[in-house]
Amino acid sequence: MPLMRIDMIKGRSKKEIKEILDISYKVATDELHLLPRDRYQVVTQHEPEEMIIWDVGLGLERTDKVLLFSLTSSPREEIDKEHFYKNLVKALHEGIGISPADVMINITSNTKADWSFGNGEAQFLNGKL
Repeated sequence: MPLMRIDMIKGRSKKEIKEILDISYKVATDELHLLPRDRYQVVTQHEPEEMIIWDVGLGLERTDKVLLFSLTSSPREEIDKEHFYKNLVKALHEGIGISPADVMINITSNTKADWSFGNGEAQFLNGKL
């Protein structure tokens, strides 16, 4: 279950934001092997001057449509991460025209002890999940 945070510059329509959420959830479900209803997504919109996303000298041309996906997740196989990166960019480009250069993704791993889904419980540790 990744917690998926998506940072973007303000100005997208509600429809486009929903499409970004739905596409990214579908790709995560397929490539990271999510369980049903394993969906935790948060969008944060920023003023243009609040997001500076350069390219580490890779020659990527960013636009004001740049998206930063930050996932916090239990450990994943490297091949699954690579497929997620590739297929998320492809699906966003084919589905709503977002340039592959405008998609940055980061995955931070944690353990089952690092999650509580509510009620002050560690559901992975107490056997509820």
